[in-house]
This record gives sequence, structure tokens and C-alpha cells, in this order.
Amino acid sequence: MTHRFGACGCAVGPGRPGGSSHGQATVEVALVLPLIAVIALAVVQVGLVVHARVMVTHAAREGVRVAAVGGTDEAVEQAAASAGGLRPSRLQVTVERSGGRVHLRAHYSAATDVPLVGVFLGSVPLTATASMRLE
Repeated sequence: MTHRFGACGCAVGPGRPGGSSHGQATVEVALVLPLIAVIALAVVQVGLVVHARVMVTHAAREGVRVAAVGGTDEAVEQAAASAGGLRPSRLQVTVERSGGRVHLRAHYSAATDVPLVGVFLGSVPLTATASMRLE
């Protein structure tokens, strides 16, 4: 049996082990790699939204603490915005004092900035509440 060699110097034809699968792995990687990249970016985006959720909860707790010790509404909003490291333009704080308690509700619109994934999600609304006894 004689072997034929192609331009690349490799054996070609039906007698070659592996048959006609030359380059199949490269094509499979080229097809699967974009999907893996999008999934990885989606995981990163979910992590950022969860982080923002934790920061909104932290901001609500800090704001209600300032309100409980007699802080003004402006001081409460400033404390909430600075505590969570959140963008003040996306944060809305509502303070209500009644019955010897102070209740605070923080609304935040979390941006989804991750390329390829964030465009499809839009802003994610997050809300946290906190309550404390007035001192």
C-alpha cells in the first residue's frame, strides 16, 4: 500500500488514521468558546448585582442608624449613599418616623455594565428596608 502526501507533508486519503477529521478540534473550540465567554460574563454580571444588593442593605442599615440618633433626612441620605459606595444619583432613600421607631427604605437601580450581557438585562431595581428604635 502506498501513502499519498498532501502539500503540508501529512498523509492524506482513506488509509490515514482518523479519516477526514483533520482540524475538527479547532472548529469545535471555535464554536464553543464564544458560548463559554458569554456564560462567564453572565456569571460576572450576576456577581455584581448580588454585590450591589448587599451594599443597598448596608446603606439602609447605616441610614437608619443615623436617623435613630436624631440625624436629619439629608444626613440620613448622605450616610446611606456613602456607606454602600453606591451612586447617589441611582439611590432613593425614604425615612419615616412613627411610634418611637424609624423606618428606612432604600431603592437603588443597579446598572448592568458587563459587555455583551448587561445590554440584555437593563437596570436591576433593588430595595432594602431597615427599622430601628429612636434614641
